[in-house]
Amino acid sequence: MTLRETLSYSPVELAFGTSGLRGLVRDLTQLEAAINTLGFLRFAVATGDLRPNATVCLAGDLRPSTAERVPEQGGRGAILQAVQWAIEYSGMRARYLGRIPTPALMAFAVSRGLASVMVTGSHIPFDRNGIKFNKSAGEVLKSDEAPILQAVAAAREELYGQPAAESPFDRDGMLQPGATGPLPEPDPAGAHEYLARYLRAFPADRLRGHRVLVFQHSAVGRDLLTDVLRALGAEVIVAGRSETFIPIDTEAISPGLLAELQQLVDRYGGAAVAAVVSTDGDSDRPLVLGVEAGRVRFFSGDLLGAVVADFLGARHVAVPINTNDAVERFLSSRGVAVTKTRIGSPYVVAALREVGWEANGGFLTACPLRIPGGGELDALPTRDAFLPILTALYASLARGVPLAALFAQLPPRFGRSDLLRPCPREASAAIMARVGAPRPNTRRVVFAPGKVTVEAADGTRWELPDEDREARPFGEYRRSIAELFPVAAGFGPVAWVDYLDGARIGFANGDVIHLRPSGNAPEFRVYANADSAARADEIIRHAIGGRGVVRRLAVAGGAAVD
Repeated sequence: MTLRETLSYSPVELAFGTSGLRGLVRDLTQLEAAINTLGFLRFAVATGDLRPNATVCLAGDLRPSTAERVPEQGGRGAILQAVQWAIEYSGMRARYLGRIPTPALMAFAVSRGLASVMVTGSHIPFDRNGIKFNKSAGEVLKSDEAPILQAVAAAREELYGQPAAESPFDRDGMLQPGATGPLPEPDPAGAHEYLARYLRAFPADRLRGHRVLVFQHSAVGRDLLTDVLRALGAEVIVAGRSETFIPIDTEAISPGLLAELQQLVDRYGGAAVAAVVSTDGDSDRPLVLGVEAGRVRFFSGDLLGAVVADFLGARHVAVPINTNDAVERFLSSRGVAVTKTRIGSPYVVAALREVGWEANGGFLTACPLRIPGGGELDALPTRDAFLPILTALYASLARGVPLAALFAQLPPRFGRSDLLRPCPREASAAIMARVGAPRPNTRRVVFAPGKVTVEAADGTRWELPDEDREARPFGEYRRSIAELFPVAAGFGPVAWVDYLDGARIGFANGDVIHLRPSGNAPEFRVYANADSAARADEIIRHAIGGRGVVRRLAVAGGAAVD
């Protein structure tokens, strides 16, 4: 009998999200992890990115399921061990760098022309995990995903088709005893080089006298972040360390987390604390809060990126479409070229010319940068959390103002985001069926008195008078959107809709709401921009509050949302 015929479970295949493969831990067997890694490695060899006997760098986050070996009580997990097996089965050698940040792994590997594999679920819920593959020059791009999945399918047939008695995997999809050895002791070079990267570039001792609270929770880079801040002269307070994994989404900070951070600031000095900093689970997304008169103030990652790019003197930036529109207004007024992309770091990487970032604050660089008053920082074309954290602190001190003053120079636009969880794909599809483009391949629609301007996905534009037959679907669509977001709820007439990624709807009064299914979890995300924080909150409540319109659409689509 083949291995496939003896499996005790129904396999669930991993799928690419906005960045990397993701899945439930209960489905992410060692067999599934090995199959996907094997497919990636064969893709890399076939495209000339890897030699058949190459070294592949390997690291992971602090999730229990990431572990180097299967826990004694059995069950799922030990994904790192499965990835090591796949590397060795391919005739390659794994260089294990330990539990370090994703950008630390990438910086180490790319500087040596090596591919790398990061086992991480990033910020997604505890019951999930994932694998992120990187080529020798940087991230896997969206154009790579289809050929990788073809190679994965071939690897799946190969391993499933092996005689069960000869397979290195058992009926539960776990490695047989002795199929592979334990991972070696972690090579500390990856962590050391990542730390040195910032100590070379940022002026020494500039943070002296600056009290910074590092919220460590279960971030894999928690100790490295503490080390770099101390080495640069900051007085560092560490707090909130957890040995239980906590999924922190820096893009959607909850009131509960803000209250927890306020309590930590109160406990450790109040107004004497200048900032609170942290990262998500794999430490590629920053979390930065200023402290004004002892009160914490959260700065969203998209606005953080604008402040960082301005201080670094960038002239071209790439950002995803869900960033606060204050970013484009601010940077365009300074003569900076702004390119908008779909959501996900591979899209930002593809558009990258100088610097870019995501709404979560993860900052990418395509060329070496000179830190004002310091040295040069090598390019790192993947999300990085340390660069924006350090740059914001240095910019504050260099200009002699608190963090809040840096952000006060941006246009007064306020962003909020939240999500429906769980929201299965079927329910997300039902929502998008109501708010998505009324005609295929439509990129953007702009409504004006008596006419509608339509832009196609290929950039073609045309104007249609309202009475034109081709304009009727757009007029009906506009009325349908107005039913969901009516004037009675404070919205103006629908002014435009952008379908680059989901549906980003702009209203004549300046309100913006962006609706989009998550790419890597059963969630539906909602973003809002408005002229006041209170109005942005109202937009989010209207969408996914207790009787929110998007929540109702999700329930109608079969979601059992909280």
